[in-house]
Amino acid sequence: MSVMRAASTTRREFRAALRRIARVLTLEASSTLETRSVVIQTPLEETEGVEVLRRVILVPILRAGLGMLDGALDVFPNAAVGHLGMYRNERTLESVSYYTKLPSHLADSEVLLLDPMLATGGSALAALNQLRAAGAGRIRLLALVAAPPGVHVIAQHDPDLHMYVAALDRQLDDNGYIRPGLGDAGDRLFGTE
Repeated sequence: MSVMRAASTTRREFRAALRRIARVLTLEASSTLETRSVVIQTPLEETEGVEVLRRVILVPILRAGLGMLDGALDVFPNAAVGHLGMYRNERTLESVSYYTKLPSHLADSEVLLLDPMLATGGSALAALNQLRAAGAGRIRLLALVAAPPGVHVIAQHDPDLHMYVAALDRQLDDNGYIRPGLGDAGDRLFGTE
């Protein structure tokens, strides 16, 4: 997190750190997924192993969520990937949806929603509503940095939702930015600051 927060961090370092943190968050989220026992044939003998009971779908919120995707794919390389395109209207701070492409088997899958910044909770809430409307029942939210108002909004809306957050920061400022935060994750990932 220190690398990601530092203004001096290069784009390459930022991307690499985000991937590593996303991998850790995904591993943590996977610890609560339902599993089943399976018999595996090793080169020497049969043994018992475990596998995740349902398919896994990764859904990054575009554009910054793409920075978390490779870390999540490191854990679930065969996962299907959906996309939700959203941006925050800087004047109203409301979430605006502009693109949706989701796999068809949401209802019988485990969905990991990837959103680096949970500030007001508007984008995450809109994404959750879209996923629920499309049939997703089992959703986990993975975020890099969160502010208390965003966590509160999501917890109020969906008290049973599992959230995995790398850092819970102090507050939102008057512009809706997380403090101390790390700047705009999408801009830092893609060089559009």
